[in-house]
Formats: sequence, structure tokens, C-alpha cells
Amino acid sequence: MIKVNRLDGSEFVINGLLIESVESTPDTIVTLTTGKKIMVKQSVDEIIQRFEDFIRRTHTIQSE
Repeated sequence: MIKVNRLDGSEFVINGLLIESVESTPDTIVTLTTGKKIMVKQSVDEIIQRFEDFIRRTHTIQSE
């Protein structure tokens, strides 16, 4: 899950695995695989960084 903010500053989370594309129009629009479009406060680069962090967190092999 990736924490993001709406333009009014309120925080919510999106499922990073559902992100299809992110574009700057100049507002940042996240398009999900469902076709839903979400306008967020973060830049495209911030979304990419959060997605990469999400992938690292969820795909780390735990050794016991």
C-alpha cells in the first residue's frame, strides 16, 4: 500500500499493485488498472519512489 495525499491534504492509501500509470498534467494523476483516476498532491517522482519502497517492503525474502 502507498500513502498519498489528495490536493486538500487528506491522506489515503492506494494499492501499489493496481497502478497502471502516473502522469503530470501538471497535477499528478494516478491511473489504476480498474480505469479509476486519482489526483494526488505528490509528484510523479515521489509516487515512483513510494512504489519502489512498497515493492522492496513486500518482496523482501525473510530468512529465519
